[in-house]
Order: sequence, then structure tokens, then C-alpha cells
Amino acid sequence: MKKFIYLLLISLLCNINVYSQKFAYIDSDYILNKIPEFKQAQDKLDALSVEWQKEIEKKFTDVDEMYRAYQQEQVLLTKPMKNKREEAIMRAEKDAKDLQRKYFAPQGELYLKRQELVKPIQDKIYDAVQKLASDNKYAVIFDSSSDLIMLYSNPNLDKSDKILEILGY
Repeated sequence: MKKFIYLLLISLLCNINVYSQKFAYIDSDYILNKIPEFKQAQDKLDALSVEWQKEIEKKFTDVDEMYRAYQQEQVLLTKPMKNKREEAIMRAEKDAKDLQRKYFAPQGELYLKRQELVKPIQDKIYDAVQKLASDNKYAVIFDSSSDLIMLYSNPNLDKSDKILEILGY
């Protein structure tokens, strides 16, 4: 009976080691900043954003000029002329706001362009993480740059450079 219990304990201890789980983490911001294509995509997005912002600011400046001109000439205008000018100002302001939404809304052109330029790079990183996880039998790989709060992390578990190596950087 003692021998049986002894064997049972040993087999349980062996099973615990077999089922132990391996963890690692990466820093996706660190990885992205080491990839030249990401920097180029980010530069292109920044340039587009600046260009679109200037276009929107120009529209709003035009609306302000229209409004100032209307205020100065208001006393000279007839009622129908006032209404026509007010409608033109409101239409121009609406056009400027629509343009702003078109470019910068949550599903706007900037978002779509970001998806077009950055998503393929993120997909490559995801594939590299999958490869690292399967090759090294990691149960979980965390991203330290996300909203996940890591109070302590062992630098030996940081596999960011390994991901860059898998990606060829």
C-alpha cells in the first residue's frame, strides 16, 4: 500500500511538470518602431493628416470670412439677400464639418488608410507571435504595450527581439 501511494505521488508530481504553462511577453510598440515599413507608413499617415487638417482649416477660415463680410454688409442687404447669405454660410460650415468627419471620423479616410498601411505589418507581427508560441510551446504571450497592467515582468521573458528576429529585422 505504501508503495502504491508513493507511486501515485510521484506520478502526480510528474504530471504537474508536464502541464506547467510557459508565459512570455512582447512590446509591440518596441517591435513596430524597429520596423522601417511601419515608420514609413506612419510618416505617410502623418503627412496625410497634416494635409487634410490644412484643407479643413481653410474651409473654416472661408466660413469665418464669409460671416465677417456678412456682418459688415448686413445693414445694406435686403431680407431675401440676408437669408441667402445666411444659408450660404451655414452650407459652407456644414461642408467643412462633413469634410472633417469624412477624414477623421472613427471609420473615416484616415482610419481606412491606417488599416491599409499598418494592418499588414501588424498581421506579420501576429504571425511571428503565433510561430514563436507554437515553436516554444508558450501557453500565453502578453503585450506589455497594451492596456494590460504588468506590475512586474522578468526581462528574460521579453521576446520582442525574438519576434524581430523571426520577422528578419
